[in-house]
Amino acid sequence: MTLITRYDPFREFATLQDRINRLFRDPRGAEGHDESLTTTAFAPPVDVYEDEHNITLKIEVPGIDEKDIDVRVENNTLTVHGERKLDKEEKEENYRRVERQYGSFTRTFTLPSTVDRENVQADYEKGVLKIKLAKKAEAKPKQIKVNVGGEKTLESKEPKSVTKAA
Repeated sequence: MTLITRYDPFREFATLQDRINRLFRDPRGAEGHDESLTTTAFAPPVDVYEDEHNITLKIEVPGIDEKDIDVRVENNTLTVHGERKLDKEEKEENYRRVERQYGSFTRTFTLPSTVDRENVQADYEKGVLKIKLAKKAEAKPKQIKVNVGGEKTLESKEPKSVTKAA
């Protein structure tokens, strides 16, 4: 006995949508979307830029005291470690949702050989940690002046023709 089923073109789209939804779901478990916002690891965003004299890192760490931030350079690695603490008086409030991330973080960066590890400066202002890494003198670009034309000109010497007496 053959079964006749009705063709539904939208059934394929529904299956595709289900597969895409499963792909983008949190792979850690079946908890809801709201739950995943509070369980992620805390890693402050960093901007890194370079000019001819320095490599500069700007790290957003609002709400963190400068005493809770540790900046170290060991070998060719820059390590920034810090902690954002939850205030004790806020713990007694009845929170319905906590989206700000708390806890400790560590960011590490491999430094190029052009960085002078003895000349590192860190400043903290308005929630932004700015780390300036000076470049070594030999790593800085050096402009070389090229003389064009000038007082000396080269005379072209043509080979003298040799004539034989007949």
